[in-house]
Amino acid sequence: MPKVSNVARQSGLHEKKNSGSPTRAPRARDAEATQKRILAAAKKEFAMSGLAGARVDIIAERAEANKRMIYHYFGSKEALFERVLEDAYADICIAEQSLKLDHLDPKEALETLVRFTWKYYLENPEFLTLVNNENLQKAVHLQASEVLPVISRNRLDMVESLLARGVKAGIFRRGIDAMQLNITIAAVGYYYITNRFTGSIIFDCDFMAPDLLHKRLEFNIETIIRTVCK
Repeated sequence: MPKVSNVARQSGLHEKKNSGSPTRAPRARDAEATQKRILAAAKKEFAMSGLAGARVDIIAERAEANKRMIYHYFGSKEALFERVLEDAYADICIAEQSLKLDHLDPKEALETLVRFTWKYYLENPEFLTLVNNENLQKAVHLQASEVLPVISRNRLDMVESLLARGVKAGIFRRGIDAMQLNITIAAVGYYYITNRFTGSIIFDCDFMAPDLLHKRLEFNIETIIRTVCK
């Protein structure tokens, strides 16, 4: 039986006998599945305990793996944390792209983006806690990331295109900075959710009550629309 080359083994592909089409090796499929379980378990552990408090043995147990495999695939706890962060940013970027805003009226597209951001934060609380934790670390794990700049550029391109269409249609004001608009859309939802516990005490109400969540979303939309529209 012919040997499988190192390149083919690493890529997870080899040629099936008497077939011209490549197939993924079972070992490669197992490795990919293991890495996915590790990343899913690590996301929960980092979101719950932060980088400093997260334990590799807990991640290994939840992933049905072992610590040696984690270090083999990712190198270190810090490198695993970086990968989890990159995947978290990639996930929200992919979800945003699926909105297909270019097919909507500019104003409707902007409202859709604000609604999506709010809903994503509510449904993915791990994303917010991971971002908070990395900010506490002064973003040292993302400084050398090759993934994050691509994700950021894609999002800016999306918003710049949306703004340009709105200006051309005579709906949006000229000169709106896409980066600043990105920050504001994130901030009006992010702050409310991450400060919901203290906010509930300060204002003597349940920030997560359905009626208040609805009011906040409507306020967010109105704030962004008034900022951008003529």
